[in-house]
Amino acid sequence: MAQMSFLVDIEADERERPINVASVPQRSPFRYPGGKTWFVPLFRRWMKSFAVPPRVLVEPFAGGGIISLTAAFEKLAERVVLVELDDQIAAVWETILGGNAEWLARRIVSFDLSLENAKEVLARKPSSQRELAFQTMLKNRTAHGGILADGAGVIKHGENGKGIHSRWYPQTIAKRITNIALVADRIRFDHGDAFAAMLKFKSNERAVFFIDPPYTAGGKRAGSRLYTHNEVDHARLFSMCEQLRGDFLLTYDNADQVRTLALRHGFEARPIPMKNTHHAEMTELLIGRNLRWMEEDSRS
Repeated sequence: MAQMSFLVDIEADERERPINVASVPQRSPFRYPGGKTWFVPLFRRWMKSFAVPPRVLVEPFAGGGIISLTAAFEKLAERVVLVELDDQIAAVWETILGGNAEWLARRIVSFDLSLENAKEVLARKPSSQRELAFQTMLKNRTAHGGILADGAGVIKHGENGKGIHSRWYPQTIAKRITNIALVADRIRFDHGDAFAAMLKFKSNERAVFFIDPPYTAGGKRAGSRLYTHNEVDHARLFSMCEQLRGDFLLTYDNADQVRTLALRHGFEARPIPMKNTHHAEMTELLIGRNLRWMEEDSRS
């Protein structure tokens, strides 16, 4: 029987409040623009709503990977597939998951961070994949907002006048990297295209998908400023979701074009409160075939 779906065109549910991200375990080594730490509690609720636990979680636009890392650490799925097209981000995941986590952790802890040393490392061509991984982590942690796209400037003032050191916590970053290596057997990384990855798993009923594309729908420019690979065929993405045998969740900017796409494909959409990096309260759209698990959980 076909499932009836609809677009929930309401204000953010009063029972939902922006998540205090300080209460969520920080698993990712990245300081990632558009990161989904705030979404982790809702993600847990979704994953625990299935009568039969999902066998595999696929995250086609991995980025900082906090959702997939949560699933791996908390055993919310038997295995996790991280997919990322960006060469810099891919180098980090391949280094951590490919046996060089300890090397990367030591490289970070031993690096003598100064503006001059950072500029010297970032200016040279990396000699290996793991050197690219270190260069990426250095850039991520010393650039404004963690932006890896071309044109991102180095932090000048930062928190409490700490400048370039504001987001450089070598021991903490190293620990996150070595911790990820401990669950590497549950994680597969694919350096490639999101659509190709979704095609691989589209017929798998035990696969679920968390899909968080760059926000460029409805004329939004944030994605084009923040991400190297920012062009996404949003209409194609929604059509692909309709073909998936397993369940999925999409997170999107709260834009009219996105609402229209959700309605056209018979998906439910709900505005969810969150806080951006400047702690301003905003809403994003959560989209899926059926969001009733949110209501059931909130009534329990």
